[in-house]
Amino acid sequence: MANTLIRTPRADSRTPGTRHPLVAVAMALPLAALLAYFFGGVDAVVTQASSVAGLLGR
Repeated sequence: MANTLIRTPRADSRTPGTRHPLVAVAMALPLAALLAYFFGGVDAVVTQASSVAGLLGR
């Protein structure tokens, strides 16, 4: 049988998947903005926002 080493996590290491939500937003927002600009989604968002503002009476 092969000699294997069982790895245990260190006390100071962070578990995967525990990224702060604001860090995730900061990572995803530039790409989302670039894709929205590239595919023309900015106009759709502005149109939708103005429609919602009109419904709210602003």
